[in-house]
Amino acid sequence: MTAALSPRNLKVVDYRVEVADLHAHQFRVTLTLPHPAPQQGFSLPVWIPGSYLVREFARHLSGISARQGRRAVALEQRDKTTWVAACEGPAALVVSYLVYAFDPSVRGAFLDAGRGFFNGSSLFLCAEGRSADVQRLTLGRLPKGWQVATAMAQTAPHVFEATDYDELIDHPLALGPFWRGSFEAGGVEHAFVVSGAWPSFDGERLLADSRRICAAQIRFWHGRGKPPFARYVFLLHVSDSGSGGLEHRASTALGATRSELPRLGEAAGSDGYTNLLGLISHEYFHAWNVKRLRPRDTEPLHLGRENHSTLLWFFEGFTSYYDELFLLRTGCIERAQYLRLLAKPITSVLGTPGRQVQSLAAASFDAWTKFYRADENTPNATVNYYAKGALVGLLCDLALRRHGATLDAVMAALWRQTAGGPLAETQIFDALVDAAATGGPALRRELRAWVHGTAELPLAEYLRAFAVTLREEPASLAAVLGLKLSEGAFSGVQVKQVLRGSAAEAAGLAAGDELLAVDGWRIRRLDDARQWLQPGAAFELLTARDQRVATRRVVPPGPAASPAAPTFTLAANDAADAGALALRRAWLGG
Repeated sequence: MTAALSPRNLKVVDYRVEVADLHAHQFRVTLTLPHPAPQQGFSLPVWIPGSYLVREFARHLSGISARQGRRAVALEQRDKTTWVAACEGPAALVVSYLVYAFDPSVRGAFLDAGRGFFNGSSLFLCAEGRSADVQRLTLGRLPKGWQVATAMAQTAPHVFEATDYDELIDHPLALGPFWRGSFEAGGVEHAFVVSGAWPSFDGERLLADSRRICAAQIRFWHGRGKPPFARYVFLLHVSDSGSGGLEHRASTALGATRSELPRLGEAAGSDGYTNLLGLISHEYFHAWNVKRLRPRDTEPLHLGRENHSTLLWFFEGFTSYYDELFLLRTGCIERAQYLRLLAKPITSVLGTPGRQVQSLAAASFDAWTKFYRADENTPNATVNYYAKGALVGLLCDLALRRHGATLDAVMAALWRQTAGGPLAETQIFDALVDAAATGGPALRRELRAWVHGTAELPLAEYLRAFAVTLREEPASLAAVLGLKLSEGAFSGVQVKQVLRGSAAEAAGLAAGDELLAVDGWRIRRLDDARQWLQPGAAFELLTARDQRVATRRVVPPGPAASPAAPTFTLAANDAADAGALALRRAWLGG
């Protein structure tokens, strides 16, 4: 327990959160504001930092009322997320409302008989003009056996304080029965809570692997110094399906499937567990690269509208480059497994026609309307700034290493230069170019093309210099035709997406089509048709769309043509020259 943050004479905005109805999934929030303004405004964020989509959290509020003492205070709603109270005198204003909480993701609020979770951006109205005041949170009575976990400073049982409103909404809370563990890294306590786990969950292994990752990242940024937080908390909820993470200044909210947890007696970690460690690594890296180092073009943050940035390729993409690299550096995975993981973003980007349409900078800017609102046309019109940004991070690292520098050193230098503050694109470019020394002018030209252009990235060339070979693998029939498939309601095969310029598009196929038969033969998997089709030969495809059955003639590309959605692998080339092998050892270890 930490000491209270607020001196007695400092104004404090008080919030009380109570479990109103578990089965109706409702929290009750009571806000007490001393000395309100005559026309006291309140607003709720429309988005949560780190997740670039307007989510309209106010739609979950109901029954809002206000009073000063016994007097009811009129509340006028000015727009979708703003209210104004007509106050009289200095008496404290008390605002009360219900919040419907049934969003199981890490971005909102959730409540049922098993657990509770919330981000402040979903629950706490901001008192306009008072966001810089100390914000105090008190939790009401919780169901029997429930615990509380958060990184917010605790001043008494179930009482927490934040220095201002921005900090208040940057500390999510987990409520309920959960497994707890902790470890020390960089001289700082790291707490871990897990809810929803099977009894076979190996908590000690999760702690040990997470500790290695955290310790390595602290060394990466600070050497022997300490991280910029006094305590860090991982809030992990596991369920039958779904995963994701959201970074905060001293914590992260994580979601994973139960099958991704390590299990007692399991000698080797599963691919799912590797994915979980990669998620932990990614969100922890964000404690520096996005929560402190952050896009200058979003300063200051506005919580009532979109905050566009052209720099998500750096803050999300470079974080994506490092997340799995730290698994390799800490011994959580081996080199061959790392190369398999690195091949995934390559396959993703090179199988996306949108890479030739949208630049990385534009993809970053359009995150609010395109990346977070993906549809059947997304791969044709956009490029993923996580995946392509990670590949640009890779290319920068390889380019720097050929000139005796590293991306590691550049990232640490940016931290020192800004004291963990906002960054502009020119600062990022300049730091990379300066580190490349004589190779700087060429790197600046390449960076400009990689970030603001749509030409292909020189991946094979750069990797070859590090004794790693990029290989194109045999593709499925769907990939050859340019189809992304999912399980259909009737046939078992349904079109999810059709890639631009593909054979499938030329044949008139569209998202939602059910694929029924090939050349008169009923199919349950499209690849079954390869039993009788000749490579490159046209065939008749029976489809169903909106209850109508149609036959479409499909002409695949020739046998020598590259598939519309190729698959790539990476392999270590141990026969490369000594210089390439030395570069690879310095990059990936022995």
